[in-house]
Amino acid sequence: MSASSGARRSAPLTTEVLVIGGGPAGAATGYWLAKHGHDVTIIERKMFPREKTCGDGLTPRAVHQLDEMGLGDALTPFHRYNGLRATGMGRQLELEWPSHPVYPSYGYVVRRRELDQLVADNAAAAGARLLQGHEALQPVIDRGFVRGAVVQDKRDGGESREIRARYVVVADGANSRFGRALGTFRTRDWPYGTAIRTYWATPRHAEPWIESALDVKDRNGNPMPGYGWIFPVGDGTVNIGVGLLSTFRDFKSVNTTHLLDAYAHQVAERWEIDPGRPECKATSGRIPMGGSVGPKAGPTYLVVGDAAGSVNPFNGEGIDYAYETARMAAEVLHDALVAGDPTHLQHYPRWLDEEYGEYFKVARLFARVIGRPMLMRELTRVGMHSRTLMEWVLRIMANLLRPDEVGPAEAAYKAAAMLVRLAPNA
Repeated sequence: MSASSGARRSAPLTTEVLVIGGGPAGAATGYWLAKHGHDVTIIERKMFPREKTCGDGLTPRAVHQLDEMGLGDALTPFHRYNGLRATGMGRQLELEWPSHPVYPSYGYVVRRRELDQLVADNAAAAGARLLQGHEALQPVIDRGFVRGAVVQDKRDGGESREIRARYVVVADGANSRFGRALGTFRTRDWPYGTAIRTYWATPRHAEPWIESALDVKDRNGNPMPGYGWIFPVGDGTVNIGVGLLSTFRDFKSVNTTHLLDAYAHQVAERWEIDPGRPECKATSGRIPMGGSVGPKAGPTYLVVGDAAGSVNPFNGEGIDYAYETARMAAEVLHDALVAGDPTHLQHYPRWLDEEYGEYFKVARLFARVIGRPMLMRELTRVGMHSRTLMEWVLRIMANLLRPDEVGPAEAAYKAAAMLVRLAPNA
């Protein structure tokens, strides 16, 4: 990649840390670095507010991180929900979020166009420099080290300049062009997902549950691969979408637009929506998962959030892990800046592995298992007939097991972890 030869150049800007991307991971990184007193600059290619393909659901892990960033009160106007309603095999189970010593027992549904602006503005209020409408065209390399980026201001005719930094954080999302320019890559045989969603008007927009369907069917009642979700937004609409894992047979041949249409018709009567009249055009995206993108650290840069594939393969959650990896990255960068020692950056991938390594490995194995439709249907049948089992499943899939917890959940997790150790490539 290179800057256009006709683009105007302005004087370089110098900052301690340059963050590429102002979404959940980038804004959170900027916030925590600014709170530590560092000079940090966040560049965001689009202008807030902007849309993202997402279910808009904040789990207890995400709510905790937002509260830690001082945004707990800012969430209260949005729709709060109690847990998950699982549907499948003609049955449904309403499962409350479990009690936990760290995470709250509730979540929120917040449209990404509102959530991401809230977090980015919070970073700016903490002292981060937020440059919207700015695109990173290429890395600045000095003697083999990443020292910033050539950045184009897309708002005023393409003016560009260098932003030089001691360290760079790559947070430009699932497709991460900047990361690829630095040599990041996805482990090809690990699972990834695709998702598509839009909004429908309904009088049931304030339900106290988010909903997950384990048996998506076409209009003829035939089982389809993937899973469906319905997240009440509380503003007169619900977010309805479908997700599909690469482990499903014929994954690449599935038309996700048709899959979403089939699911909307499947739930139309119960959710009181007109499936042929969504509120807006559906958007879709491809999602690397389970820590599948690396390397996550270089001598002068770190990769966070979706750009690092930090999405939970169990359920497609990414926002909470974006906030968490951002906070870890900010702590490591703070240590490096205070000590004047860039080798501190190498603590970051080790920290990620300690926090998520085994869990993501189990989740990747799970993704392979449910890619077999007959096995998925049998697991759904068994699960939907046992509330206790599904409550443990919810805890595991949402990564909400208590540190001191014993019982079926821990036993199931350890059994899955044992299988993982026998499947080294999972």
